[in-house]
Amino acid sequence: MDPSVTQSSVADSADAPVSRSKARTESISQKSDDSQTAADFIRDQMQLEADALEALPYSIEHCTKPLGPLRQSVFACLTCNPPPANPSDPYNAAGVCYACSVQCHGEHTLVEIFTKRNFTCDCGTTRFPASSPCNLRLNPETNTKGGVHSEEPSPNNKYNQNFRNRFCGCECDYDPFQQKGTMFQCLGLGTHETGGCGEDWWHPGCVVGLGPKWFENMATDKVKAEAKDTNGSLPTITEDAETAEQNNNQGAEEAEDDNDPPPPPGFPAEEEFESFLCYKCVEAHPWIKRYAGTPGFLAPVFLKQGDAAEESAPVATNGDLNGSSKKRKAEDDEADSQTSKRPKSEVDTTEPAEPPLSAPTEPSTDPTPTCKLITLPPPPQPSRGPFSLFLTPDFRTNLCHCPSCFPLLTPHPQLLEEEETYEPPVSSAGGGGDDHASQHDGSSTNGGGSLYDRGESALRNVDRVRAIEGVMAYQHLKDKLMPFFQQFAESKQVISAEDVKGYFAKLRGDEEAIREAGERVEREGGGGGGGDGRQEESGY
Repeated sequence: MDPSVTQSSVADSADAPVSRSKARTESISQKSDDSQTAADFIRDQMQLEADALEALPYSIEHCTKPLGPLRQSVFACLTCNPPPANPSDPYNAAGVCYACSVQCHGEHTLVEIFTKRNFTCDCGTTRFPASSPCNLRLNPETNTKGGVHSEEPSPNNKYNQNFRNRFCGCECDYDPFQQKGTMFQCLGLGTHETGGCGEDWWHPGCVVGLGPKWFENMATDKVKAEAKDTNGSLPTITEDAETAEQNNNQGAEEAEDDNDPPPPPGFPAEEEFESFLCYKCVEAHPWIKRYAGTPGFLAPVFLKQGDAAEESAPVATNGDLNGSSKKRKAEDDEADSQTSKRPKSEVDTTEPAEPPLSAPTEPSTDPTPTCKLITLPPPPQPSRGPFSLFLTPDFRTNLCHCPSCFPLLTPHPQLLEEEETYEPPVSSAGGGGDDHASQHDGSSTNGGGSLYDRGESALRNVDRVRAIEGVMAYQHLKDKLMPFFQQFAESKQVISAEDVKGYFAKLRGDEEAIREAGERVEREGGGGGGGDGRQEESGY
């Protein structure tokens, strides 16, 4: 026998277990890095539940369709009901409630339309395909929850372009992740069919006729004007000037990311009004034009600024617009205000048609109320074009309620009293507000609640005998796992996924696990004598 070959073979045989052991150590080390303690896992689960509760603060257990028409948050599903590419083509619009947007359309492309009045959820109706059922309502055919489809929708629902993901008079597609600024929702006197907007959302720039990107265009015009002032000559470029310009550009980009653009010229400051009526709704109901500039109503804001913008001074600006239920992000791209501050009540005061804010009004204490419209000046001249109205919080008390004017108000309850918006019950510890009682009577096992609460609720719903058997099985498993966990606790080692899998395989008595365990013992040199013990054990 060649000694060199023998030594090489022995060396290879000696190195092989070391390599396998090293690889196994590295594998366990890598898995340990990806492992986590039970405390870490519980903390992560609690954080996930807290994040989910913050993102979805309301109960998502019940569809609002059985409640009938409500003023509620509405969502349009573009996955189940995609709009046509041509806006002029007919479209069978549909909207769903808050709960259905999560439970039935949670993985779809949704458009958040915010609040719509007198709206009934369309989920599970013929406005959606049968393949998109409602998972929350009770199916009358099976008497089980879910699988509801092809029901008749409410004939009283009104739809506008918002359900196509189109907003404002500019009819733009809305992308909340790219667009900036604030949009305002019209109080909505008229529907889309009657010439109004149907509670549409408006860019401030579009309300005054400057367009959605008015501030970006204004900044571009300013740059052109500055270039014109240099008479076309090229400025001297120095290294310091170039560095300063880069710093200014970087600061402008950061300001653009952090701040919203100011209101456009002619648009009132946010704190001066509570709601507004767009020019479409005002034109559809011209009787309300008489209130322009009277108590409760700011001076008219014309669509075509033109002469009106020249006659009126700039209004107060608010570069930091706070969000509310009447606001929505828009697609303005700059955030630097150049207009001075001035109360909106002083706008357009040079026009003879605009009355002062202290216009006299008749109190309605007489047995026969006097019509307030008699004391009001005529509306602005039609030649000025359409205009929008901005309303202060007390505008309702200044509307005339005489026998002649009251019939004009009754079709619009929002003009008589402030509307209430339906909100689902607030979730409690991740569960629906109506799940609180069920946590005491054990009537609910699915839906909200923490993992512990849902497990406790499920245990209460189980038959007593099965519950006792389950507790005994849990106790037996606990007794089996305690020694396994104890050895890692004493050695300060992290339990890897492979350790857990191997231990449970051993408990189950898997043939593969037993075979792998035997091979591992053989590789690691169990029994001494290089395997002679195994041959002697055969006894055959």
